[in-house]
Amino acid sequence: MLTLLSLMVITGVCLFLALRQKKPIFLAVPFLSIFAYFLVQIILVPAPFMETVKFIFSLR
Repeated sequence: MLTLLSLMVITGVCLFLALRQKKPIFLAVPFLSIFAYFLVQIILVPAPFMETVKFIFSLR
């Protein structure tokens, strides 16, 4: 729940900054933070990294 709340805060702050300063680069920050969270969760799996990635993308 804390992760969801922090991602929502990051998104809100970046949206505010992007609209306020007219710099669209701030809109990339929420996507990068979600990607970083996804990557950390994969790394925390005790199996080897590439096997974990192959397993995730082979699920149907």
